Amino acid sequence: MLNNAYRYSKLIKDEALRLGFMHCGIAKAEFLEDEAPKLEKWLQDKHHGQMAYMENHFDKRLDPRLLVDDSKSVISLSLNYFPEQKQTDSNAPKISKYAYGSDYHEVIKEKLFQLLNFIREEIGEVAGRAFVDSAPVLDRAWAKRAGIGWIGKNSNLINKKSGSFFFLAELIIDLELQYDQPFQTNHCGTCTKCIDACPTEAILSPFVIDANKCISYLTIELREEIDQSFKDKMDNWMFGCDVCQDVCPWNRFSTPHSEPKFEANKQLLTMKKEEWLDITEDVFKTIFKNSAVKRTKFKGLTRNIDFLKNELL
Repeated sequence: MLNNAYRYSKLIKDEALRLGFMHCGIAKAEFLEDEAPKLEKWLQDKHHGQMAYMENHFDKRLDPRLLVDDSKSVISLSLNYFPEQKQTDSNAPKISKYAYGSDYHEVIKEKLFQLLNFIREEIGEVAGRAFVDSAPVLDRAWAKRAGIGWIGKNSNLINKKSGSFFFLAELIIDLELQYDQPFQTNHCGTCTKCIDACPTEAILSPFVIDANKCISYLTIELREEIDQSFKDKMDNWMFGCDVCQDVCPWNRFSTPHSEPKFEANKQLLTMKKEEWLDITEDVFKTIFKNSAVKRTKFKGLTRNIDFLKNELL
């Protein structure tokens, strides 16, 4: 059985890399005992803002066996999205790098299904589910358990060789595999660059983020008007925010992705500040046709741009 577990794990990891994933690690499907009190306190302190869905399925977030019957293994995967090119107008409102190309949910889900089909073809009847930021799964906790990296003070998962500009996803399956050693060492040390650089002071303390203050939350998740107290503090971000990653020393090791579907729309990269201020719904639909930015809708993006006008003018 142990030989099979090793052989199956190697098969899966090799195929994951062939499909374009950056990292692949495997952890035993079990209750996340260490994360339970942290998640409970974070919710009690209302740091999740209006993301009411975070309060749902508390038990399922902590135990993958409640998501997939008889699950044995959590396969954690990462996919690089670091772009080779950035927005050219330094004065234009900014979009988080992860949203430059096609919606990552669709891109990664396709790869996950390919990997699951491969497992079934090579190993046999295996039950499982694919998860891409759309179900109650604590991605970073599982990636840490699978040995991919550590959770930084900005709450992002960081890998020593590739930084943090990557997506996380999982396959939870009912097959016993060889499990990787959890990542034990936190390599942030005494560095507080992410905490110091956050424009809205959303990183309350190492590893604790108040979504109510986070620019990503304010520009994407928040459905009502942005509070006036954030005027002139948004650092010109109209969708998402990369500040805590941009300043992280480990991201000097980030390299451009090789996923064609993550290539940015050229118009997005070259639009001037004035063009963003006057953006029409037709232009929005053209630029963000397959983008995650569609999530905020034209109304949401123009709300964000209007809120930035003091900073932009």
